[in-house]
Amino acid sequence: MASLVCNDSEPRILVDRVATRSYITAMTTVSIKDAKNRLTELARLVENGETIVVTRNGKPVFDLVPHRPKGGVNLEAGRKFLRERGVDKFFSYVAEDFDDPLPEDFLLRPLPE
Repeated sequence: MASLVCNDSEPRILVDRVATRSYITAMTTVSIKDAKNRLTELARLVENGETIVVTRNGKPVFDLVPHRPKGGVNLEAGRKFLRERGVDKFFSYVAEDFDDPLPEDFLLRPLPE
């Protein structure tokens, strides 16, 4: 928290408290040989949310990270949303030549006015 102290000459900001810890925690680093021998122990650490960096000759090779379920678009929920609102088709019309190759000079021609 900062507090403002008024002086006769000019206002100054004084810091009351200083952060004593970084927001970024250090990751555990183990060699690939140690990881092989301590896999169960490392798996428990990962289950608790820790990231383990596995190295070979001191260089990172891969990370052991907690599993995250796949995200993305729920297509079934989208279909249900459209059905509830009476939308039969997502696209009302798709031209027959939609996926035909474009002419060679397509990008060179001026736009129609």
